Amino acid sequence: MSNRGQHHKINYIELASTDIERTKQFYSAVFGWSFQDYGPDYVAFSSAGIGGGFRKAATDEKLVASAPLIVLYSADLSATEAAIVAAGGAIVVPPFKFPGGRRFHFSDDVGNVLAVWSE
Repeated sequence: MSNRGQHHKINYIELASTDIERTKQFYSAVFGWSFQDYGPDYVAFSSAGIGGGFRKAATDEKLVASAPLIVLYSADLSATEAAIVAAGGAIVVPPFKFPGGRRFHFSDDVGNVLAVWSE
């Protein structure tokens, strides 16, 4: 596979996780992502629109407040919010309007905060 045309483009995202197995269960249940294990401390994901992975993080590892925010798209914001909560996640910023749609932020309970938006 050629990476021609990918120069200076984002093509992989790596996140931290305090619990790799819980991470796989959460993102599989909520978003339908697929995973490939690379030992006990790393898992790559696919079916997310971009390649990426989760590395094992220490439970006391501090996340930087200014870390980049990854924003996912949903065709049904309410259903996605319900799926996140049902899978053990938490809504940390309730849905709000912004130019172009609505979004909320959630914690996956393994150390990451992401957002979901919709029109």
